[in-house]
Amino acid sequence: MSVMTSLRAAFVALAALTLASCGINSVPAAEEEAKARWADVQNAYQRRADLIPNLVETVKAGAASESQILTDVTQARADATRITVSDAQLTDPAAMARFAEAQSRLTVTLQRLQEAYPNLQSQEGFADLRQSLESSENRINTARDRYNEAVRAYNTTIRTFPDIIGARIIHGAQPMVPFEAAAAAQNAPTVNFNSGAAPATPVNDNAAETEAPAAAAN
Repeated sequence: MSVMTSLRAAFVALAALTLASCGINSVPAAEEEAKARWADVQNAYQRRADLIPNLVETVKAGAASESQILTDVTQARADATRITVSDAQLTDPAAMARFAEAQSRLTVTLQRLQEAYPNLQSQEGFADLRQSLESSENRINTARDRYNEAVRAYNTTIRTFPDIIGARIIHGAQPMVPFEAAAAAQNAPTVNFNSGAAPATPVNDNAAETEAPAAAAN
């Protein structure tokens, strides 16, 4: 191998190492991780939405005379499933805000449902449904926490040296928006319909990072 060939090989290796350390790979990897975690958030919310029709039918069986709150729940579910956030909108605070607002309306109507019908534990199948809703809320909290952590890692990557070089020059990367629950939904519904029971202490589910503007819905 000639000296020139050796120098060329060394130059290529050095160039590859330099590019790799400048965010060529780390920026898109961090971006894809955040997008994957956002998909988990959407799946968790969809699981909750899928349970709402069963919830409404169960309540109807025990409280047929009351209909307005059931109408509100059904409408809130429709709004929450209609408004979505695509991967391309994860850097759009307004889109994230619309999504969070729609989800918060559904959360509030579930809370109202809890307050309106305290005796539903006697209805057939309600215990299983209640457990499923509680599980959904836990999944939502976990998914949002993981998404926010992935967004924090991505936003840190694109703002720190040397990854900032590739982020700005090659990828044109923009900060992603963490998920922050709307003010009306800072507390997840406890889904506790036991008659006479004292209200459960609400769990604060605001796992948002403060690095990007407060946002949420679409």
